[in-house]
Amino acid sequence: MTSVSELPFSKVRRAAGLVFLSGDLPIAADGSVPEGIEAQTALTLQRIAATLQGEGLTLADVVSVTAYLVDPADFAGFNRVYAQTFASPRPVRTTVRADLMLPKALLELTVIASQQP
Repeated sequence: MTSVSELPFSKVRRAAGLVFLSGDLPIAADGSVPEGIEAQTALTLQRIAATLQGEGLTLADVVSVTAYLVDPADFAGFNRVYAQTFASPRPVRTTVRADLMLPKALLELTVIASQQP
């Protein structure tokens, strides 16, 4: 597997008071991908939270989420974990069905966070 540092994009970019994160996938520290949409959603949100923490932000700073789901049947399980993770006011969100580049991945998430003054 190619490491993120070898890919031609930035993991995080700041512009106009916003913090943009590239899409994140459910890849565990050991390189494995857990089974099931709920486990994959939780892991991906944990990875996003860690990236945001490195930028001095939290999930509470997220204003927009784009979710890519491989199977529309996973929508309910994804929503269960998502609803437990984000408090009101929740970020705006777009959810689309898509094929993904990582085998076994059921979702990919990208977020935009607001850098509070």
